[in-house]
Amino acid sequence: MSRTMSAHHDPSNPTPGDASATHPDPDELVARARAMVPILRAREEEAIGNRQVSPDTIAAFQEAGFFRILQPARYGGYEMSPATYCEVAKALAEGCMGSAWVYGVVAVHNWQLALFDPQAAQDVWGADTSVLISSSYMPTGKATKVEGGYRFSGRWAFSSGSEHCQWVILGANMVADDGDGQPEPYNFLVPRSDYAIIDTWRTMGLCPTGSNDIVVDDVFVPQHRVIRERDMFNLDCPGHAANPGALYRIPFAQLFNRTVSTTSLGSLRRALEVFVDATRQKRTTYTGVRVASDTMIQEAVAEVMLTLSDLEARLANDLAELEARARTGDWPIERRAQLGHHTTAMVSRCVEAIDKLMLFSGGKAIYSGNVVQRAFLDIHCARAHVANNPFPYARNLGALAFGFENDCYDL
Repeated sequence: MSRTMSAHHDPSNPTPGDASATHPDPDELVARARAMVPILRAREEEAIGNRQVSPDTIAAFQEAGFFRILQPARYGGYEMSPATYCEVAKALAEGCMGSAWVYGVVAVHNWQLALFDPQAAQDVWGADTSVLISSSYMPTGKATKVEGGYRFSGRWAFSSGSEHCQWVILGANMVADDGDGQPEPYNFLVPRSDYAIIDTWRTMGLCPTGSNDIVVDDVFVPQHRVIRERDMFNLDCPGHAANPGALYRIPFAQLFNRTVSTTSLGSLRRALEVFVDATRQKRTTYTGVRVASDTMIQEAVAEVMLTLSDLEARLANDLAELEARARTGDWPIERRAQLGHHTTAMVSRCVEAIDKLMLFSGGKAIYSGNVVQRAFLDIHCARAHVANNPFPYARNLGALAFGFENDCYDL
């Protein structure tokens, strides 16, 4: 696991952070995440009831340095490998998938902010480099161009961790001056004073994520706080000059989409361990035969183990490839489509695996608080995320194989 991805610091441009500052190494960060697992499990029931990760948990993530893993060094970040970021997310998910989801989604915005015009990062972190950002990328906003920026309004759903954040990145479609005349997606960065959070998050799973609605009513967003998604796809972003490290030369979707798939692996691993422990000495009610002797259950456990092994190996290999390609700038569209399909298909395989464990968990699994049931609900909710729908990505990848043009820009 690499320590950093080419952190840079310009001594002629003073910033709140210092790239030369001492920070924990990747193994220490992962160890800190694993040490939090019992704490997250103890807090999980309360977080589900509150439909929010507790402020104490967010503070613990802050103190451990988790949100700084992908943050630019010029603002006190570690500029570490995405592999470290994903290992922390997987470990935290073995404690509470909802808490891990909030970590992953919020932390990735510290990476995306480096792609904006550098003034945007100064707006957010100029006084405090620990400030957090949430998002809702669905392009439901309305933007009207005015002098120096845009008037911006709208309502967005699914802003995970928004209660703990002071800024939000929101989506809207606009027609670009140099585009093809069709609306295309842009991201708008908005401060907490300019939006309201509406409590709507009442769901069957991922309850602690507090993924509530965001409402913006006719506010001004300066041009430097707006980024075109096509620029992120083309790896031609306003922030690249200020943040030249290879970490920021990874296509946006290749990293963000792994944000919403990786935590399912940790949740599935926890469910498998709990299932095996609970089944080991369990006996059938009528015959007294050991449940673990059932060959169908044995086969199901073996299949789930194989799924975890396959997906974790695929994730590690893909992350290593993303880093290598970021250093060389070699991003053939066919390979991007393959890598994109890899991550969007992950949660579907986790769904198949957790369904097997739920099927053989018996009547007690229907009671609230059952760990396998909780993973079942959380992983199914993760599958509902648009970035975890494998079918558009598979269709595009298959079309490329037949010689059709790429028509997916979420790669």
